[in-house]
Amino acid sequence: MLAYIWAEDKEHHIGLNGHLPWHLPADLAYFKKITKNHPIVMGRKTFDSFPGLLPQRHHFVLTNSIDLKTKFKDDDRITVMNNIDDLSSVIEQKDLIFIIGGASLFAEFADKVDFLYVTRINSIFPGDTKMPIIDEKLFELITKKNGTVDEKNKYPHVFEVYQRKGISQ
Repeated sequence: MLAYIWAEDKEHHIGLNGHLPWHLPADLAYFKKITKNHPIVMGRKTFDSFPGLLPQRHHFVLTNSIDLKTKFKDDDRITVMNNIDDLSSVIEQKDLIFIIGGASLFAEFADKVDFLYVTRINSIFPGDTKMPIIDEKLFELITKKNGTVDEKNKYPHVFEVYQRKGISQ
């Protein structure tokens, strides 16, 4: 099964200059909790935005970079792939795999995604990358939880999970 996980502001921004436009520790903790022990799929720019490999998750990175493939050739925590067909075959073999960005990967697999994990931030931030439009009529909301606004989490936010209509968990 394929899931997307992302956070977006009121204008659907998901990135600015290769990074998140906001700092929301509750969302980072949510991301860690949900994706832990599951493979994560990303493009090179998303991978480059991390401080390093995320623990307890296998990383699949789609890129044309030979350097990245060479750098991680002996690291069993990461698989560098050069084409979408190879990535598609991996996704079909996994029980639950998360696509975490960027926008082009979200757009590429929109017709195959089963679950959407979205953090909606009730603010507007500058951004240069937006989440591709997903046909919400194809999904039903299965959980919704308000996040806590506090000293560290200054922006109102909601954690929502959607499931594609017609599939069973």
